[in-house]
Amino acid sequence: MNYGQIYYADVANGPGCRTSLFVSGCTHHCRGCFNQETWDFSFGHEYTRETENRILESVKPSYIDGLTVLGGEPMEPSNQKALLPLYRRIKEKVPHADIWIYSGYTWEELTDPSNKRAHTDCTDEILSLTDVLVDGEFVEDLKDISLCFRGSSNQRIIDVQKTIEYGKITLKDI
Repeated sequence: MNYGQIYYADVANGPGCRTSLFVSGCTHHCRGCFNQETWDFSFGHEYTRETENRILESVKPSYIDGLTVLGGEPMEPSNQKALLPLYRRIKEKVPHADIWIYSGYTWEELTDPSNKRAHTDCTDEILSLTDVLVDGEFVEDLKDISLCFRGSSNQRIIDVQKTIEYGKITLKDI
C-alpha cells in the first residue's frame, strides 16, 4: 500500500487534534473529489512498518485525540489488509486514541459479506476497532461546506461501536 500524506496535527478531519493518514488507491472516482491524485494506488510513498511506527508514536501524546484514515479509500480491499495491524496496535497501545475512517463505501456495503468489492476477511475486525465511520461517496451535487466533518449531505457520521451494540445504524452526535 502507498500513502499520499500524513498530517501529524490535523484539526480538519475529526474532533480535536489528530494524526491523519491519506492512503492511496480509490476506485470510486467521485466527481469533484478534493484528492484525485490519491486515486492511483501507486501514488505517494510506500507504507512500511517504519511509517506505522511513526503514526503510532504520533498519537501517543494526550493532546492527540486520535487517528483519522482517509484517502484515497482506506476500505479498498488491498488497503484494509495493510491497515489492520495499525488499528490493532493503536487500540492496544494508545487506548485514549479514537479511530475515524472516511470511506466512500456505505456501512451496508462494508457489512455485506456478499459484497466482494468492499467486504474482505479484514472488514469486520476493522469495524470492531473503529470508533467513527464517515460513509458514502462524495456527491458533488450534495456538497455543503457548512457540514461538520463531511463533504456532502448524503454522507453519514456513524458511531460504529453503538451501531454494533444496537444492531442498527447510530449516528454520532457532533
